[in-house]
Amino acid sequence: MFIKVENLKKSYSTEDVTTHVLKGVEMALDKGEIGIILGPSGSGKSTLINIIGGIDRCDSGSVVVQDKDVTKLSDNELTNYRREQIGCIFQFYNLISNLTVGENVEVVSNISKSPFHIDEMLKAVGMSDKKYRFPKELSGGEQQRVSIARAVVKNPKLLLCDEPTGALDFETSREILKLLQKINKEFGTTILMITHNTAISAMANRVYRMRSGQIVESTINKTTIPAERIEW
Repeated sequence: MFIKVENLKKSYSTEDVTTHVLKGVEMALDKGEIGIILGPSGSGKSTLINIIGGIDRCDSGSVVVQDKDVTKLSDNELTNYRREQIGCIFQFYNLISNLTVGENVEVVSNISKSPFHIDEMLKAVGMSDKKYRFPKELSGGEQQRVSIARAVVKNPKLLLCDEPTGALDFETSREILKLLQKINKEFGTTILMITHNTAISAMANRVYRMRSGQIVESTINKTTIPAERIEW
C-alpha cells in the first residue's frame, strides 16, 4: 500500500476539556488511486489529512507513506517530506495576490528537486493564456485551477485536497473534478480528497466515511465514473 494508516489517535486539550478528534483511524490507499473521505464537519477529516501531509502530529499510531513512517520524522525531515512528496489543495485558494498566475506556480516550482515545467502545468490546467494575470482578475474556478497547478508543479507523489470544490458552483466544481482526474491519469499522482459531497465518491477507487473521529465504512469501487457524469 502507498498509504497505510493504523490506529491513529489525536486529541486536543484545554485547561478543562480534552477533545478526542481521531479515535484509532485505520485506512489504506494504493499508489495511483483516488481516495475520498466523506463525513460531516467535526468528524476529523481535516485533522487526518493534515497528519498524513505532515502538517500536524498525532498522539499515537502510524502513518506510512511510500514505506516512510511520517509519525517518526523529525521537524526537519517533515519539512523535506512536505516539500518533496506532498501537494496540497484547499477550499480557499491561498494564492499570493501580488504575484501573477505564472509567478504563483513558479514560487513552488523553485523549492522542488524535480518539478514539472511551469508552462506544462499551466497548459494541463487550461491556464496558459492567463499566465500574466493576477488572482484578482480571475474567477473562483480559475483561481482553483492555479492552486492545482501550484500543488502539482513540484511533482508530488501525493496530492491532498481539502474540500477543493466547496467554494465553487456545480459546473465549475465538475470542471475541477475533471481536472483532478486528468492529473491522476496523466501524471500518476495519488490523490486523497475530503468532501461533504457524497456524489463525488463515484469517481474514487476507495471511499471512507468518517464519523466522530473514526472510519465507520470503507468501500472499494470496482468501477469509477468520469467526473463529467457526476450529478448532485
